[in-house]
Amino acid sequence: MVRTVIRRRKRYLREQDVTVTDPPKVRRAVTAAALGNTMEWFDFGVYAYLAGTLGKVFFPSSSPGAQVVSAFATFAAAFLVRPLGGLVFGPLGDRVGRQKVLALTMIMMAASTFAVGFLPTYAAVGFAAPLLLLVCRLVQGFSTGGEYAGATTYIAEYAPDKRRGFLGSWLDFGTFVGYSLGSGLVTVLTAVLGTDGMTDWGWRIPFFVAGPMGIIGLYMRLKLEETPAFQREEEAQAQARTENDPVEEARQSGKGRLKEIFTRHWQAVLICMGLVLLYNVTNYMITSYLPTYMSQTLGEPETTSQLLVLGTMLLVVLTITTVGRSSDRWGRRPVFMAGSVALIVLASPAFLLIRQGGILLPAIGCAVLGLLLVCFAGTAASTLPALFPTRLRYGALSIAFNISVSLFGGTTPLFASGLVEATGNEMVPAYYLMVAGVIGLVATFFLHETAGRPLRGSGPMVETPEQARQLVARSRTTAGRQARDVWLRVRHLWRGPER
Repeated sequence: MVRTVIRRRKRYLREQDVTVTDPPKVRRAVTAAALGNTMEWFDFGVYAYLAGTLGKVFFPSSSPGAQVVSAFATFAAAFLVRPLGGLVFGPLGDRVGRQKVLALTMIMMAASTFAVGFLPTYAAVGFAAPLLLLVCRLVQGFSTGGEYAGATTYIAEYAPDKRRGFLGSWLDFGTFVGYSLGSGLVTVLTAVLGTDGMTDWGWRIPFFVAGPMGIIGLYMRLKLEETPAFQREEEAQAQARTENDPVEEARQSGKGRLKEIFTRHWQAVLICMGLVLLYNVTNYMITSYLPTYMSQTLGEPETTSQLLVLGTMLLVVLTITTVGRSSDRWGRRPVFMAGSVALIVLASPAFLLIRQGGILLPAIGCAVLGLLLVCFAGTAASTLPALFPTRLRYGALSIAFNISVSLFGGTTPLFASGLVEATGNEMVPAYYLMVAGVIGLVATFFLHETAGRPLRGSGPMVETPEQARQLVARSRTTAGRQARDVWLRVRHLWRGPER
């Protein structure tokens, strides 16, 4: 009888605890989420490749070096408001749903990017021109404060546990496709129109393209359903509200959620910030600063530098889903750790190659940086959401992600260009990357492995009913064995040691 009681007390899975994913819904979720990232990074690619041109258009009274720094300062300003966007959209997504917030951020991103194409120049309205550009960038930054965290949360909560790395990597696939489209468009326009044509009017064209892209993305996101994990959490919260428990109501409030994030999950917040710093310093160094570094600092032709970085992005696009799939097999920690060590060791050699001039050696240096970047890009979307429980996931990830991106990621082009300008040392970007690698290595050391496991606060997710039945059967067998072991220990203590 005692053994029966012990067996019943052991928790084992039931079939209703396991979610069987619907492949068409998973594909729609991944596509719609990735398209939002494509939209966001299309803008980043355009802005990074047009930094020199925008400096001439909106800051014409400055020296060429100061124009670049001013353009990147406007670029970095958008990141200062990202934590505010995270504070608003993240907790809102945990309360009203992921799908609604993702649709709203898509509208704001598309409208603000589209509006840049209509801005008057400094020659037309004077100081009002850079102010208007700043306003558009601030709206973009505020909206993106809820974009990446929401998109990663959405895909993670739809993906089967054993394929979360592969499916999550498609989100950052969209990131680099968007960047490649934006930078590729600027490269083609520069080749066709020339520098003078781009400065006169051609810089507007890439921003006009953002309008139709935003409409397509919004349509796809409005067709999405809520994630299974959020629906279950919403049902549990509705049940708690019917009981009129004042303690639970305070816990579910926005203030209560924020307090819980920083009191009970502060370690996960710090790990998340360290991994985000590692990923985004590498990302923005390559995507936003490297084209300007090669053309303005090293004196390479703009078309050459643009093509080299564009080729690097295409390398990332071709390899990123392979890295995501590998993280499902080998684990998230090994991939992040290998990438961190490699960044520390290879950052300086890569920039030494880039400084050699020509095509071949800089291309090898850029390829090395691209392969380092893909270690983090292919793994981040499946690693970061798994740090937090379902009821706090969107909010906690938004806050941690955006604070780290704002302080360290988005400011990378500004700091790197400012330090190179101040010191005259062209190797400063490499040292910057090495520091990021050390911080990422420390964060990875404290990261718990999550590959193939359910998200915190959620039940297992599988692809077929047969997999669900097998999982339930294994759970019952494991619970039975654990109950047997406990019963043997209790019986041993009851009878006393054999003599």
